[in-house]
Amino acid sequence: MNAKQRTIMSEVTVSGTGLHTGEPVTMTFRPAAENHGYKFRRIDLEGSPVIDADVDNVTDTSRGTTITQNGASVSTIEHVLAALVGLEIDNVLIDLDGPETPIMDGSSILFVDAILESGIMDQAADREYYHITDNIHYSEPDRKVEMVAMPLDDYRFTCMVDYNSPVLGSQHASISTISEFKKEIASSRTFCFLHELEMLLKHDLIKGGDLNNAIVVVDKHVSPGELDHLAKLFNRKDIDVAPQGILNNIELRHQNEPARHKLLDMIGDLALVGVPIKGHIMAARPGHAANVAFAKKIKAIIKKERSRKHFKVYDPNATPVYDTVQIMNMLPHRWPFLMVDKILELSKTHVVGLKNVTMNEDLFMGHFPGSPIFPGVLQIEAMVQTGGILVLNTVPDPENYLTLFLKIENARFKSKVVPGDTLIFYCNLLQPIRRGIAQMRGVGMVGERIVVEAELMAQIVKVKGLEA
Repeated sequence: MNAKQRTIMSEVTVSGTGLHTGEPVTMTFRPAAENHGYKFRRIDLEGSPVIDADVDNVTDTSRGTTITQNGASVSTIEHVLAALVGLEIDNVLIDLDGPETPIMDGSSILFVDAILESGIMDQAADREYYHITDNIHYSEPDRKVEMVAMPLDDYRFTCMVDYNSPVLGSQHASISTISEFKKEIASSRTFCFLHELEMLLKHDLIKGGDLNNAIVVVDKHVSPGELDHLAKLFNRKDIDVAPQGILNNIELRHQNEPARHKLLDMIGDLALVGVPIKGHIMAARPGHAANVAFAKKIKAIIKKERSRKHFKVYDPNATPVYDTVQIMNMLPHRWPFLMVDKILELSKTHVVGLKNVTMNEDLFMGHFPGSPIFPGVLQIEAMVQTGGILVLNTVPDPENYLTLFLKIENARFKSKVVPGDTLIFYCNLLQPIRRGIAQMRGVGMVGERIVVEAELMAQIVKVKGLEA
């Protein structure tokens, strides 16, 4: 039984302070329709612009993840998105009246609790996963970042952090399935080193900072005077260093809470891929910039694979719509310039043609005879002839017409074509044919591999006395 898409049963509101802006913010989760995905809406701005939670909209990863669209931005979105992914919710509209989500306690647990209070409901549409089929790697050698997505019929995470710190040391965290998120990961809070905290305070970058929403790792000797200064900044009576090497502002919820929080961030950032994933994600020393770069790589692979799936697979041995003889009754081209062997499919808006590339063609005598390649210009010619059949099919006497080439745009040759390949051309009208002029998008494929694509314009012209 296929898993169904899910949304929340009713709206629910949380309020808090933005970590970096220090401004109060109210955020409301609202139910959304099937295939809506995650979207933020800035209700404090004119027109209430909507920002899609999409990796292509990421504009900053320096102190959290920021997305921007339609002239509006939302910052520190990763904890919110992690909560939604962790609860396996697909469709939510998130209203907020400020530029940053509330930091709450520095984790996702308060978002999780609020959403569960609202309730979760199944929707009619099936959830469509992207299944990792081959290992996907990402690395940043200078920062010793390594990430890989591997095939698995579940959503599993393994994370390792190592900051070369005698206090924090090397830590690992993992979940074997996303359903473990609420119990194992959601409550893990953000953390920083004391020297980072001092830098952020100096540059007025954590106006909403509170020692109740972050673990502060003490990575240097701290004098009593410095501790007193921090206590005054955060309006606390006293601050000291706990035995675990952290400020005594809070107690750890997990011995490896920093590693668990890094895993939390990774789940939230990878939500920006835009589709639920089935796979095992392993990461060493991840951060927001690396997470986003990895998400972009995964999304690019998804986009490429989906573009391939858009094309139907044809049996070249099936009975064609037109064979070579019938094509010659329509096109005036003849050997060696007839570039279409079969028409496999034909409608009012599209055509599919086939070209067998054989070593017997004269052109290979001069076109790299030691390493024969079918020329790109002839691939375009074959594509145009295929499209010509589509246009000629609109007149009752195609044998009395010529197809004239008017324009080529955005032509790209992506892979070489060699003897033995079977080229299949897909040509689709971009707009209705007018006065015999057709604008088409053509794609040539060998198997599942796109080898050529272009936008074409051609016109059919009647010629009196033209012989077949």
